[in-house]
Amino acid sequence: MGGSMKRLELAVVGCGEIAGYAALVSKLIPQIRLAACCDVDSARAQAFARRHGIRQVFTDYADLLARGSFDSLYLAVPHDLHSPMILQALEAGKPVLVEKPLARSLPEGLEIVEMAARRGVKVGVNYQYRYDSGCYALARAVQSGSLGRVHSIRINVPWRRTQSYFDAAPWHKTLARSGGGTLLTQGSHFLDVALWALDELPVSAVGYTASPGFEVEVETLAHGILQTRGGTLVNIASTMVAAREQAVTIEVYGQTGTAIYHDLPFPSVKFVGARIKPQRPPGWGLHALQRSLAGFARWVLEDDPFLIPAASALPVLAAVDALYRAAQTGDITLAHNPFDEEKA
Repeated sequence: MGGSMKRLELAVVGCGEIAGYAALVSKLIPQIRLAACCDVDSARAQAFARRHGIRQVFTDYADLLARGSFDSLYLAVPHDLHSPMILQALEAGKPVLVEKPLARSLPEGLEIVEMAARRGVKVGVNYQYRYDSGCYALARAVQSGSLGRVHSIRINVPWRRTQSYFDAAPWHKTLARSGGGTLLTQGSHFLDVALWALDELPVSAVGYTASPGFEVEVETLAHGILQTRGGTLVNIASTMVAAREQAVTIEVYGQTGTAIYHDLPFPSVKFVGARIKPQRPPGWGLHALQRSLAGFARWVLEDDPFLIPAASALPVLAAVDALYRAAQTGDITLAHNPFDEEKA
């Protein structure tokens, strides 16, 4: 008889809407069991536990780390809590999957990556679109050279958020807590895919931001252009004030072919000028979130490669940081590599 399947005992920290989606999807993954949950709002934590059959419930994160029985952490908390909570988890020797972004800023991200390396503890970032079937096929086509040398990428994220988005989570309104608005919170998903596909670091940036539609500190509209070390121009437009939410598009223009991605009505990629058989993302599942969670579980349990280790999320953090600084001060040239290229 074969041995029983290894299961990742996962503690959920932050019992809000995003964690609810992850908890539902985790039920489709045999290798994951929700072992504990934690939220500063006791009623919300208790309701989350009842809904998802969780026995261990905490309202204090330090108490969870000290007394909880679990293997790894899933963090779905405000951005300003990412860094301190991850560092505490690393001190406790607990692997972490954190919702994007890795941190509010590049310096915070660097500190996390450096400590994870010193401690030998795994930290992953849920940039789940790397596991999206269309984004994955696009990225692998770029990485294989099937499109020739890529000279430009254009990203459009025409999303819509209503006042309830800010009312339900007021931390989204402030720079101190969120680190940024639509570019960091929504657009970075797809900017991450582009930079991962290119495997090139950004070296200069031009950026513009505005905040139409809401009385908030963060931007609700962002436009920017990055130039990578290899000379590729990456153009991104991200908004949360589209009159009607529309499909995200990523257009990749190479010397011998073009790739065009749409996320709606379902993830798809079309190749023009090149005959390419789309590669499928690792693992199984109907949704990118399912494949991302399952991939993290395999990484922790079996040491199978995970597509988004924390170090690989540093380039997008550097890019967003540069675009924000450019929006404030003008063009930004990154005079030196802001992090160890080998780790990225």
